[in-house]
Amino acid sequence: MTVSASSISIPPYEVDECRGVLRVYSDGSIWRSSEPPFNVPVDDDGSALWKDVLFHPVHNLQLRIYKPTASTPSAKLPIFYFIHGGGYCIGSRAWPNIHNYCLRLASELEAVVISPDYRLAPENKLPAAIEDGFMAVKWLQAQALAENPDPWLTHDAADFSKVFVSGDSAGGNIAHNLAVQLGAGLPDLAPVQVKGYVLFEPFFGGTVRTRSEAEGPKDAILNLDLIDRFWRLSTPIGATTDHPLINPFGLASPSLEHMKLDPILVLVAGSDLLKDRQEEYAQRLKKWRKKVEYAEFEGQQHCFFTINTSSEPARSLMKIIKRFITENSN
Repeated sequence: MTVSASSISIPPYEVDECRGVLRVYSDGSIWRSSEPPFNVPVDDDGSALWKDVLFHPVHNLQLRIYKPTASTPSAKLPIFYFIHGGGYCIGSRAWPNIHNYCLRLASELEAVVISPDYRLAPENKLPAAIEDGFMAVKWLQAQALAENPDPWLTHDAADFSKVFVSGDSAGGNIAHNLAVQLGAGLPDLAPVQVKGYVLFEPFFGGTVRTRSEAEGPKDAILNLDLIDRFWRLSTPIGATTDHPLINPFGLASPSLEHMKLDPILVLVAGSDLLKDRQEEYAQRLKKWRKKVEYAEFEGQQHCFFTINTSSEPARSLMKIIKRFITENSN
């Protein structure tokens, strides 16, 4: 009996993997773990309250809201978005490192913190995540206009005129793209007013290697192999990492020189392979007379502030954010 090659069934095999929580197979199927890739205990000292809210029913996306327990009763709290990272492929508002950091942000910044989820690649390649980030901000506008908003977001409790959008790594990339999309002082979000953006180690890319990428240590938390893998899985089909959503200075990217942008704070880990891209981003914006600040933390690795929220560099970073909010709230 002759068996044709076409009749032999080859079982699916793994073609891509990310930190043990995402596996992509040859037949296109995807497996995701419900657990994070690391064991971090939740550090909840009671200084902030939190709850989950559905903000995007179509895609069943939730956000987590935090508020400090010890805020001044008569004072309205600023609103601070924190969009998680994960190379656009992994991560969640519920991962303990993100949750711990948002608890600390709420208590130390004395702010309402909003941490949204977004659709992940490769099931949902870019621009899906950025669209979801925009919808998370539009959700806040709907709350501001609602007759019966969420009790934590009433006009007596939250200050919709003092909103800051931040994100870590891929979340920092989302924050940048929202800054470009929303511009400065546009009325599209009224009565919500975005006062500034905080980009924690923004995840930018490009087809030409930077020095920090090419010479960075192979054992870095975010090494070059993982960077390439994240972009391979999340880049729009047919595009390269010079796509405008990935590389702010790619050939097809709109020039930021004449755009009106709200103030931007760029926070960088000195030993991060993405450092050169982040530094160039801040330098170009400064050259074009944008209101941008740059703070680099020497010797620190990617995500150092969520790995150890109480470290001295993480405390210094928090002080910089607090000052940025104060200086740009008026």
